[in-house]
Amino acid sequence: MVHPQDTWWAFVAEQSDISSICIVGGGTAGWMAAAALAAKLAGLPTAITLVESDEIGTVGVGEATLPHIRAFNLALGIDEAEMMRATEATYKLGIEFCDWGRRGDRYIHPFGDFGPTTNDVPFYQYWLKLRQSGDRSRIDEYSYPVIAAEQGRFRRPSGDLDAVESTFGYAYQFDAGLYARFLRGFAEKRGVSRTEGRVVRVVQDGETGFVRNVVLTNGTTLSADLFIDCSGFRGLLIETALQSGYDDWSAWLPCNRAIAVPTESNGALRPFTRATARTAGWQWRIPLQHRVGNGHVYCSSFISDDEAHDQLVAGLDAPMQAEPRRLSFTTGRRREFWKKNVVAIGLAGGFLEPLESTSINLIQDGITELLAVFPDKGFAARDIAEYNRRIGLHYERIRDFLLLHYVATQRDDSEMWRHFRNLRLPDSLSERIEAWRSRGHLIQYEFGLFLSPSWVAVFLGQNLVPDRHDPRVENMSVDALTARATDVRAKVDAAVRRTPDHTAFIRESGGAARLAVAGA
Repeated sequence: MVHPQDTWWAFVAEQSDISSICIVGGGTAGWMAAAALAAKLAGLPTAITLVESDEIGTVGVGEATLPHIRAFNLALGIDEAEMMRATEATYKLGIEFCDWGRRGDRYIHPFGDFGPTTNDVPFYQYWLKLRQSGDRSRIDEYSYPVIAAEQGRFRRPSGDLDAVESTFGYAYQFDAGLYARFLRGFAEKRGVSRTEGRVVRVVQDGETGFVRNVVLTNGTTLSADLFIDCSGFRGLLIETALQSGYDDWSAWLPCNRAIAVPTESNGALRPFTRATARTAGWQWRIPLQHRVGNGHVYCSSFISDDEAHDQLVAGLDAPMQAEPRRLSFTTGRRREFWKKNVVAIGLAGGFLEPLESTSINLIQDGITELLAVFPDKGFAARDIAEYNRRIGLHYERIRDFLLLHYVATQRDDSEMWRHFRNLRLPDSLSERIEAWRSRGHLIQYEFGLFLSPSWVAVFLGQNLVPDRHDPRVENMSVDALTARATDVRAKVDAAVRRTPDHTAFIRESGGAARLAVAGA
């Protein structure tokens, strides 16, 4: 089957006269870009070079992904089982949020919908009517991926669109460093040349300002028609050289530091990531085959580094495998992701805290959108403007969704939570919250990573229940609706009982790197 992205990339192959590409920086962003470009420009006389230095570490805290990563791997022809073995991966059905609405609350944001749509009305609208009639079933009970995740079960979606088992997507929890290594092997087999070294000088054309070459510590000069900046927070080309500018979003997302630490595996491998709210941020837990990734994202205005460290360690459920590692960041985005002949991808383009596992997806978006408007040597201004518009909207929509988690809350037990209770929101988010609160309506956008079920999961999971439901649900009586809901719950329960254990599925599908040896 031809993937839609292949149509774009076939067009790229016919139109481009770019003969050389230099990717500055490795890590997940650099090697994803290298792998995609090598695969989709195959057969063209386009030399691709990636320069990275072993002296410069990668951030490497993002180990959880969204279902879109499957499309990226599929477009490159990557075998899922091989990738999972190479990256010590587990499957992911969603994200569990603990203590966000109120202390003691928990819910799962699933990669799937809640119940079937009836007469063009989403099921959650019928659930709102049920709730008003006194029914106390959880909205989660109508979601196959939520119940499967809670019971530690997993299977791939069914091809039968009438089956409950077809109503979800899935992603991976993997070691991002190992994923970069895996893609490096993929890219090098397809002609990408890796150069070891650290860029110490960027040379620009005196008239146009285009980057002509980069100079390494050993004096090596690398020239290219197109440069991809994957140099991380530094933005070595897009910011240091081209001064793109940065929109600081700390006023809305003030968390600016993180501490990351791996721990030993402890118990069954759950097919979900966990995000637990803390007094000045939140703590993640990501189960891989060989270890568990943990971290604490926090705001230094509300807690000291030592206190944040102590909170992280106190929340661990297994011995640490290394000393905690710290990093600092400023949430926001470049004002121009593409300027002249430089495109910034990954952290060089911006950073949004990993609350909803969006970091790798933003890398993927940057690559996909670049290939959709891949340049020739003329670097058409209209294409650059369209790229910047589209990527900017991707960032803004994600920003709003992340901020929703902090403001849809009843918590006021710490300085940070009180800060969010009194925060002036972006107009785009205020409008969306008001539409939901008044009548359960979800505003649809041209661009937006997270679809309606994701917003429903957070709104309802954090106790933001609309005042009214859609009037069209009145076409179904309470008795008929109760019977319908009972049937949906029964089908979900039956489907989950047919679903294998998550760990066993990894092993039996060939994705286990060591589970059979460990006897997990």
